[in-house]
Amino acid sequence: MIRRSFFPGMLFLAIALSLPVIIFAQQNPSARRNPERPAPGAGVPTNKSLISPTMIRTDLGEALSVIQTNYIDGKKLDYNSVFKSSINGMLNVLDPHSTYFDPVEYASFRTEQRSEYFGIGATIGDLREGDLVNTYIRATFEDAPAARAGLRFGDRILEVDGKSMKGKTYPEVRKFLLGPRGTTVKVTVEHAASRQVETVSITRDAVPLPSIPQAYLVRPGVGYVAMTGGFNQTTSDEFQEALQDLHSKGMNMLILDLRGNRGGLLIQAVRVANTFLQRGQLIVKQEGRIRGSSENFRAVNDSPDQTPLVVLVNGDSASAAEIVAGALQDHDRALIVGENTFGKGIVQLPIQLEYDSALLLTIAKYYMPSGRLIQRDYSTSGVYDYYTHGGIANENSQSADGQKTPIGPESRTDGGRAVYGGGGIAPDEVAKPAKITATEAKLGDSIFAFALELATGRVTGFENYRIQKPIEFGHDLRATDFPVTDALFRELKRFAATKPEFKATPDQLERARPFVERQLRFEMATAAYGMMAALQVLNESDPQIARGVDALPRARELAQAAKRAKARTE
Repeated sequence: MIRRSFFPGMLFLAIALSLPVIIFAQQNPSARRNPERPAPGAGVPTNKSLISPTMIRTDLGEALSVIQTNYIDGKKLDYNSVFKSSINGMLNVLDPHSTYFDPVEYASFRTEQRSEYFGIGATIGDLREGDLVNTYIRATFEDAPAARAGLRFGDRILEVDGKSMKGKTYPEVRKFLLGPRGTTVKVTVEHAASRQVETVSITRDAVPLPSIPQAYLVRPGVGYVAMTGGFNQTTSDEFQEALQDLHSKGMNMLILDLRGNRGGLLIQAVRVANTFLQRGQLIVKQEGRIRGSSENFRAVNDSPDQTPLVVLVNGDSASAAEIVAGALQDHDRALIVGENTFGKGIVQLPIQLEYDSALLLTIAKYYMPSGRLIQRDYSTSGVYDYYTHGGIANENSQSADGQKTPIGPESRTDGGRAVYGGGGIAPDEVAKPAKITATEAKLGDSIFAFALELATGRVTGFENYRIQKPIEFGHDLRATDFPVTDALFRELKRFAATKPEFKATPDQLERARPFVERQLRFEMATAAYGMMAALQVLNESDPQIARGVDALPRARELAQAAKRAKARTE
């Protein structure tokens, strides 16, 4: 039995990240051979089209029987994994994005599309002190079960349902905290402030996964919207709400951040692009072979938002994110800043199977308004190479700034600018991200450990940094929030000198001072205002956001020129 999901609204464009299982086998000479099949080389058809589905089903059944009978650990076989790898191996022959979901994965997939997951609603992270690893609460989400249970920044997770979490990394601990909605999990923590141990019972519930975790003014008149959480069922509504709020605060220019956005629902991408395009302008063209899979999506907006617009992208911007960026670029409505996007120009449809499993099957290609197909070639490489060696260019073909040059067919934007197919959206202005060095990354544990002391009021002379109340969600960060003064920085270096287990010397901290100050302020802002507000600390020194702000005047000129050109043709 096959049940098709609702068609256009459920078209899915995220990157499927599952990799194939490669199986090497040598025939067992004593294995039973099907007497109805000829021996190897004895007249077996070489034309692939002559291999029938019946023959394939027979081989699959026989292979499973041989495994059950002869495999050394046959009694320990995980049949779910065996079947998943078989199906995914078949799908990987088609393309890198078609994949199979077992019932648990499909339920999780559908939950994510509703912009939520089920758990306690907390961000957790590791603290490594030499060989000792502990997991701490870093932040809770507004109105989430963890916040209602009184968990706070710095609470150390000791046990989950009576099982010790000592030595477990945070991804391992997270698995114990997730679970079906309405179920109860008992979490034993040591509170950072009092150091008292408490066991709290938390009922798991739906926790929002917003498409837009941040929307604020990065400077007077300049709005910033981080649409980094994927294109889910709430994306367009979240976006309209964010725009309305920013306009009420005096926004007259906008940066839309699609970095790290791996896609999602096609219709949500169309609705976001529609915000800025005039009625009749093509957003994306979709072409497939099954009924209903070929369609042109056009703007239906008689009063589009005219705000000058810069869109930030990088190599993890894919699929639905590329539709938005590509449509706005092709109509010269936005200036694209950052790095080449991933290059995914094919569409998947979830097709539900019996027992609530599903195939996420490629059913169409999509084309930008200029006619370009941005899909990278996947016919000459394996799935691993496809995901780890992305880009739109020959590795030996790069421009002076290190950006890969396009190799696909040339198209033209409304204003006559050259754009290219063959893989991804090339930015109009290249901007590289900030990079954290290996030395800086090693300082993170000492910074977090000091932040724990600072936030709980245990740093002499800096008791005013103590955080004594629950997270103040919705706070707009100010420059006066948790400044890292010279005196505070000296105290951090003194703390590190007394903690050799962190292997962070005062000299290392001094050499990495800008990073250290930013990270310490980020930790304190997380404790006081939550993770989303704290990200504003990192944004203040983000070179791609800074480049986006600088490019806004050019974006305004580009949009005005395109508008004048369109008026002349009407």
